[in-house]
Amino acid sequence: MDMMTELNERRQRTWHQMKDLLDHADRTDRGFTAEEDRQYKTLDADLSALDQRLKVYVDGERRAKQAEDVFARILGQPANGNAPRSDSDRRIDEQFRSAVLNNDNRPIEVAPLTRRSGYQPGLERRNLTTASGSGLTPTSFYDRVILHAVDSSAILAAGATVITSETGEPLKVPKTTAFSAAAIVTEGSAIGTSDPTLGTVQLDSYKYAFIVQVTNELIRDSSFDVTSMLAEQAGIAIGNGFGAHAITGTGTAQPNGIVTAASTGVTGGTGVVGAFTADNLIDLYHSVAEPYARSQSAAWIMRNSALAAVRKLKDTQQRYLFDAAIPPGMAGASGTLLGRPIYADPNVAAVALNAKSVVFGDISKYWVRMVSGLRFERSLDYAFNSDQTTFRCIATLDGDLIDTTGAVKLFVGAAS
Repeated sequence: MDMMTELNERRQRTWHQMKDLLDHADRTDRGFTAEEDRQYKTLDADLSALDQRLKVYVDGERRAKQAEDVFARILGQPANGNAPRSDSDRRIDEQFRSAVLNNDNRPIEVAPLTRRSGYQPGLERRNLTTASGSGLTPTSFYDRVILHAVDSSAILAAGATVITSETGEPLKVPKTTAFSAAAIVTEGSAIGTSDPTLGTVQLDSYKYAFIVQVTNELIRDSSFDVTSMLAEQAGIAIGNGFGAHAITGTGTAQPNGIVTAASTGVTGGTGVVGAFTADNLIDLYHSVAEPYARSQSAAWIMRNSALAAVRKLKDTQQRYLFDAAIPPGMAGASGTLLGRPIYADPNVAAVALNAKSVVFGDISKYWVRMVSGLRFERSLDYAFNSDQTTFRCIATLDGDLIDTTGAVKLFVGAAS
């Protein structure tokens, strides 16, 4: 924790140095000199590097905590108040390695998963498939896969709602397009009807899959944590693949991305090549329907180049809109803007003419459907000639925005 405190303090100092440069240029009513511009770009790069170091350190602390819990459970001692590990969890690494080395393709049976409070609101975990003798534990392995998937996808990190279904047939869910409205009724008068306007969103099932190969020498090496490596690779692969479609997917033969589904909240001014101003972002915040803008799931999503521009913006009272401090519960955010976290995602368009470059709203109104958990399978035959074991991970997913009453809005650059 001392290292995290030091990194956070350095991050704050770097941000204050950046603000000092901006303030000095404003006070003298001029732009940056060549030297100031160089200093600002260096500090901006340092801030991004510190963000990355903090993420690596947090990930390391998390992995150390997982290892501590595993050893405590193996010894039958609860760690940090957790219940002792189940028999299947305690034997899983041993069973997995033994199954691979002995070419045993029989599935290792595991108990079904139950609902729990997870990484995202509404996340339900069930039926992690262990076909072809993969033998991967649903408890720790699934958690690690999802953790890396969330780290690799801004839409998941920002709080999208994840639901599961047992089968992959089209799933229709209600879509709200307008709310009911109450009216004053005089004594003795009939009360009028005001039904909400509802449509439907069809969530389909698109298969995301990848293959990774591991040498059998590494699998035999008991010091090599093969399950952690596979969980990380699976999470990153699925997170990157689905994450791109969750932002800008067309909705045709792929998920409907949040940018595709959301409506325009603010259009930028002309003559600035699609750039936004501080007023534009304040207006975008207030273009979102009132309950959603103040929701705990409200967040900004933009790419890094847009984030760099946000860091320079001030309101009419010369206060910076960006705050480098990251409040608790907003892991993965790059800071806050108007009190809500900012998540960087390279799949959002860069600032440009007609570009939808900033997303803001209640991200929990974007629903992600997962069919039957994850399938994780292995084959000794696929790469037999190179003495490698091949692992295949398959996730069946879809996503769409299920509330178009104003839950999520976009900033769009002007046409000229």
